Amino acid sequence: MREIFAGLPWWVKWIAVPVIALVVFGGVIANVVGFVIGLLFKLLVFVALVGGLIYVVRKFTTNSSSRGDW
Repeated sequence: MREIFAGLPWWVKWIAVPVIALVVFGGVIANVVGFVIGLLFKLLVFVALVGGLIYVVRKFTTNSSSRGDW
């Protein structure tokens, strides 16, 4: 592989080949990045909902136990 790239100009190695790779694999890269961002967003929503549920449950259980003292 090094012998193939050895005789090529610098702009082919550092500009043309990466641009061709982005054109060919760009859709795959975009899908993977979109999937990861979507997964992180769903994880953040899940953590927020579970945290809110824990907060509400603790608030109501604390209030109900304090009302029982009356």
